[in-house]
Amino acid sequence: MFGILGRTRAYLPKALVLAALGLLAAGGIAEAETAPADSGCEQGEFCAWSDDFYGGAVQLLDLRTANPGECIPLGGDARSFVNRLDREVTVYQGEDCSTEGDFTTYPGGGTFVPDAPFVVRAIQIWDNS
Repeated sequence: MFGILGRTRAYLPKALVLAALGLLAAGGIAEAETAPADSGCEQGEFCAWSDDFYGGAVQLLDLRTANPGECIPLGGDARSFVNRLDREVTVYQGEDCSTEGDFTTYPGGGTFVPDAPFVVRAIQIWDNS
């Protein structure tokens, strides 16, 4: 019986550390997912924030204000964004949608990016056809 107790004591500190790390990681994910909902980004919108983790000034775009297929300069720098359109959106580092800088396409329907991989200056909404 002492052998089982001894082995349990040996693994207990490791198990506690892993459990604590899991709780910390889960807390960060929950915070990142709830921030956009509190910021007013509605279904059918693309929202871009000037700061990471959905902070600072926000710009809202939807299909009433942005035509699919066109390059849309944001008029400023975005460091976090949410795509709640039903279409894919490509974000560009250059404000002219140039492929000379960084660019990445994100699926529609609810893509949350709290810390963009580069400063976003323009977007292009893709047509569903």
